[in-house]
Amino acid sequence: MEVVDHVDALETAGRALAVAAGEAGPDAEVPTCPGWRVRDLLRHISMVHRWATDLVVHERTAYRPGDGETSLDGEELLAHFREGHTDLVAALRAAPESLECWTFLPAPSPLAFWARRQAHETTVHRADAEAALPAGPRPVKPLVAADGIDELLLRFHGRSRVRTAEPRTLRVRATDTGDVWTVRLSATEPPRTERAGRASGPVDAEFAGAADRLYLFLWNRLPADAVTLSGDAELARTWRETSGIA
Repeated sequence: MEVVDHVDALETAGRALAVAAGEAGPDAEVPTCPGWRVRDLLRHISMVHRWATDLVVHERTAYRPGDGETSLDGEELLAHFREGHTDLVAALRAAPESLECWTFLPAPSPLAFWARRQAHETTVHRADAEAALPAGPRPVKPLVAADGIDELLLRFHGRSRVRTAEPRTLRVRATDTGDVWTVRLSATEPPRTERAGRASGPVDAEFAGAADRLYLFLWNRLPADAVTLSGDAELARTWRETSGIA
């Protein structure tokens, strides 16, 4: 996906999040985020959007914390979210390719980083807002989902705490897009992920399923039975219990 695709995904996800939050109401429980209600979700994502916008617009080259969560509620909170989301989309669309600002994961450029990161931040939280409704989360487009799996495995988990007592290998296979990731685990190093067009070589366990199911499962938004597990169930359990990223 290119920067423009990520910004389009961010815009689409934010609009859908607002619709779901409005339908659910601020007091509705968010089952995918235990302890949160929709107001907590809106306050969190509103803060994140404004934080990212500030970094991009002001080209801040050093880390700067956000201004904290708003205390707004109800319709005012929903309007606050929509405003912040709209401003972030506009900031990313207006930013030059030469943008220099702080980031926290490897990326081709700061602009590419923030467009991608906010696209997936918002898509995952869109699923959270929809989880507060009886119908649950709607599907994520396969291209967006596969890109999000890629970001999670190759970027976030490059510094995660998942460890195994001995070297183990986990494969993640998107059955609809053909994307395959091989994750190598050890006792001392963060996971190392390789992406390949097709699977090759033996592995200890595999998660397989449609890209959007894998995406939400790997982000801890769907239960284990949302995907197909083959191989070592203990390795799958270890991954599930120690790979959590909020």
